[in-house]
Amino acid sequence: MIIAMASDHAGYELKMAIREKLEKEGYQILDLGTDSTESVDYPKYGKALGEAVMAGKAEKGIAVCGTGIGISIAANKVKGIRCALCTSVEMAKMAKQHNNANILAMGGRTTDKELAFQMVDTWLSEEFLGGKHLRRTNMLDEM
Repeated sequence: MIIAMASDHAGYELKMAIREKLEKEGYQILDLGTDSTESVDYPKYGKALGEAVMAGKAEKGIAVCGTGIGISIAANKVKGIRCALCTSVEMAKMAKQHNNANILAMGGRTTDKELAFQMVDTWLSEEFLGGKHLRRTNMLDEM
């Protein structure tokens, strides 16, 4: 599976830790930047991530900025993206089961590495439940 990743400067270190973990587990990573802790603008990276997922360059995406808020807003501007900002394992589980989130977002300044790893593992291992949730995700995709 190919997972696209993007971050701004505030999310760079957490993005790189997650990337290293996922590569060790055999995932292919499409890293869309940024490549350092030097200040950059998160909308550029959120948009690039959303576009890469929608273009089929990756099956899923992971977004990280300082809080996860800005980059998730940017990614969600791309039609068809359902980027979920998560702060707990339970949120990551529900993001997949109920919302079929195709991008997981988190905050590099607000999420410790171990929690981030647990959220990523949960989000990747859960399945979309479909049913009434499919009707709702279809409504989102039509917006």
